[in-house]
Amino acid sequence: MTSDGDTAQTRAAIARVCRRLWERGLIAGGDGNVSVRVAADRVLVTPAGASKVDVGEHDLVTVDLDGRRVDGSGEATSELAMHLAIYRARPDVRAIVHAHPPTATGFAVAGETLPDGVLPELVCQMGAVALVPYFTPGTSAAATALAPYLSGHDAFLLANHGATTLGATLDAAHRRMESLEHAARILLVARLLGRVTPLTDDQRAALQAPARAGEPPAAAASGHTASRTASPTAAPTAPPRDGGEAG
Repeated sequence: MTSDGDTAQTRAAIARVCRRLWERGLIAGGDGNVSVRVAADRVLVTPAGASKVDVGEHDLVTVDLDGRRVDGSGEATSELAMHLAIYRARPDVRAIVHAHPPTATGFAVAGETLPDGVLPELVCQMGAVALVPYFTPGTSAAATALAPYLSGHDAFLLANHGATTLGATLDAAHRRMESLEHAARILLVARLLGRVTPLTDDQRAALQAPARAGEPPAAAASGHTASRTASPTAAPTAPPRDGGEAG
């Protein structure tokens, strides 16, 4: 028995995003996980341990917001606690993508987030990217680590781990992940060339003006632009030796 939003189309979209993450080199092996909120208290999520390039529509697992399996023969992703913490805190979020994009994750391993206010595409699509302190993947510590950042961000670098992006749709969450990694590559090249030139305050304001006017472009892609700048970005803690992720 499926929930209202648990349709063949939704399941096909999740499988397609999983394949695209793999094709773009944003995950490898069993890395990463994808979920969609299909009803107020139901989430459709990728299975644990599976290589995402092989995930099919019938491999997906349905859980409630307490993590209990409602439908599906396998186990939900080991990162389920992170997904559920986000859905409980953000009713506006309908989809989550977690991956290990190499360049963006390199920033996270170095204890840095991406500089804010440099690339128009980053400003428009997701605003400031939070750096979340390390938590052992697959544990309930995800909720505590993410809590200070959830109200003001739609994209996160997870210290020593990877990245997570949110969206009102699966397409939006997936676009943000691809754009996050693309921006990280550009910013790394700029740093290697010796200079990262930020946009001026006026230039940033011009990008955000259409959103304030209710027009589709720029920061209208996210509903949390105004609150992002005040959200904290903490330094990461040292990872335990046994931390890991099964997918």
